[in-house]
Amino acid sequence: MTQALLIDLNQVAKSFKATDGKSRLILDKVDFQLKDGEIVALLGKSGSGKSTLLRIMAGLIPADKGKVAYRDKDIYGPVAGIAMVFQSFALFPWLTVQQNVELGLEAQGVPAAERERRADAVLELIGLAGFGGALPRELSGGMKQRVGIARALVTNPDILLMDEAFSALDVLTGETLRNDMLKLWQDKKISTKGILIVSHNIEEAVMMADRIIVLSSDPGTIRCEVKIDLPRPRDVDAVEVRALIDEVYGLMTMRHAHEATADTSNARHLGYRLPDTNVSRIEGVLDMLADVPFNGRADLPQLAEESELSDEELFPTYEALSLLGFAVLDKGDIILTPMGQKYYEAEKNHKQELFGQQLLTHVPLAAHIRRNLEAEVSASLPEQPLLELLEEFLKADEAKRVLEVAIEWGRYGEVYEYDYHTGRLTLPEDTEQKAS
Repeated sequence: MTQALLIDLNQVAKSFKATDGKSRLILDKVDFQLKDGEIVALLGKSGSGKSTLLRIMAGLIPADKGKVAYRDKDIYGPVAGIAMVFQSFALFPWLTVQQNVELGLEAQGVPAAERERRADAVLELIGLAGFGGALPRELSGGMKQRVGIARALVTNPDILLMDEAFSALDVLTGETLRNDMLKLWQDKKISTKGILIVSHNIEEAVMMADRIIVLSSDPGTIRCEVKIDLPRPRDVDAVEVRALIDEVYGLMTMRHAHEATADTSNARHLGYRLPDTNVSRIEGVLDMLADVPFNGRADLPQLAEESELSDEELFPTYEALSLLGFAVLDKGDIILTPMGQKYYEAEKNHKQELFGQQLLTHVPLAAHIRRNLEAEVSASLPEQPLLELLEEFLKADEAKRVLEVAIEWGRYGEVYEYDYHTGRLTLPEDTEQKAS
């Protein structure tokens, strides 16, 4: 029997304007379908356009190119049959739980008595019976997200879009809520015909989804798809589940052809984009990798479990270790390089020196800053021209984040200094003394 098509995206593209007025491509040539009776998980690194894609499907923002359809009808704005759950809960703090849940029904013109009846029913379904009169500030994070889910479900949506819906919760609360949602789905206690989940959590995706879509970055395009035929509920420790988790980790760390081209092409971002991680996390993961029981080679899911860090924290750290030449990624494994081993064994001062050397060798932005400082008579530069350079390729907030990462890495590696009061970068004092 052919599954009915709920959502159909064909050659979808989306751009945003940077502060300098230039257009930045976020999504390009995205083809995607969500069918009746399936749960699909959407994975991708930061900057891959996952949330943007979800908002296009919800009708919250338009696509620039391509076709976006719900049950064969083009989407031009919010659709009654599609509901969305946000990571940030997005509750109105001055409204009670009951009033927050009733909002969507009120917008649809549902009479007050019917709104109350349906809100009561969905609050009981989601495990919040008796909390209708509470204000959001009186609830835990898990309860707030249950309200967000109840508000989406009360409209009896065909499609439920979940944007990092469990990521703001602690591990146990997130797992409990995820399992409760799956049980409602399996027992057909909700009218929803299809669910699309955006997630950073690979284990979560494997435990929930019938298909996993992996997006590449800059711009976001569909890199690959993993079909999962295992029945639910799934045992996270089962051999088949662990194998799938390992496979998806490998796919997430594999570089797509167009990403590799972008990194070597001056026409795009000159390799100036930096992973969102800090020196402390880089060293912590490197130390774990070098030490027992891994001894220089680790299975990524196992390392994630041992580190107790989220995939959202780990993937940029893996990328940084690879970028700096301290480790290499091989499918679902991460392997320490000889330089990584040397760094692990070095004393603190020598560590900083090695970090600085690798930074200048492998990170174009750091090398660019250093060259410009050495060319200045004052050995000093304001940060603003660097931000403007980055904003040619990145959105303003991303440019600011990248520069902050470059400053932290450079200060640790004693490649340059930064004055937080004046916003100026300078050469380290010992470098200036040697030069004079």
